[in-house]
Amino acid sequence: MNNTELLTKYERLRSIVADMESVVVGFSGGVDSTFLTSVAWDVLGDKVLAVTAVSPTLPEGEERAACQMAAQMGVPHVVMPSQEFENEEFVKNQPDRCYICKKIRFTALAALAKERQYRWVADGSNVDDLGDYRPGMKALKELSAVVRSPMVEAGLTKGDIRELSKMLGLPTWNKQSAACLASRIPYGVPLSPQRLRQVDQAEAYIAPFVKGSLRVRHHGDVARIEVGQGEISAVLQHRAEIVQALRGYGFTYVTVDLGGYAMGSLNEGIETREET
Repeated sequence: MNNTELLTKYERLRSIVADMESVVVGFSGGVDSTFLTSVAWDVLGDKVLAVTAVSPTLPEGEERAACQMAAQMGVPHVVMPSQEFENEEFVKNQPDRCYICKKIRFTALAALAKERQYRWVADGSNVDDLGDYRPGMKALKELSAVVRSPMVEAGLTKGDIRELSKMLGLPTWNKQSAACLASRIPYGVPLSPQRLRQVDQAEAYIAPFVKGSLRVRHHGDVARIEVGQGEISAVLQHRAEIVQALRGYGFTYVTVDLGGYAMGSLNEGIETREET
């Protein structure tokens, strides 16, 4: 994409945000939500509130990073406990898990927006999120009277957002994506804070040894490590200490997936077509 097309999308986003008048932004501190919050803060000023939903599904380091990023930008920021673990259907961890979680979180954000008299809730989805298996997008459609996805409306891709973030000097422009920890647990295995904590600890331990994407998939006693093909050798170089650490977190067996990292690998074999 040439620079003119990119800047056209950027100006379209700014216009969309200006039209929203006041907004609560779902803020994780990642690439997308940081960029959207930065634009909203620049366009709307004190009519923006960034809200970070926290629960055992959020890596501990990501909560700290979100708080630090909000403080760095100077945007008003609230940390809101999320209640998805009170929902039995969510805990069952069926393929509609993301739909249930998204519906709970954005319903809560909408209630907060109404209470504090913000006109809209903004979600950080981009057009790339319309692919893969994204049941959470259905929840956003159901809440479209109060929730909008400005970057989807502006036609921005993940690559666009990274490039624009770099142009704006945002330190998140090259940050690795950090999916919810529940995505490491195979469908049908009940979710628990303990299992998610095991994954969080394992990934935090391995992360300094590798570059790029990293996932530790939880298969009961087995930890399955996914990294890029080029990083498998780095994991093997630290094999002994990784095995010792992960056994300390409660795993019995530690494996490396020779297929390498694959986004949404636990979605394989399920029906991915959403209702229209």
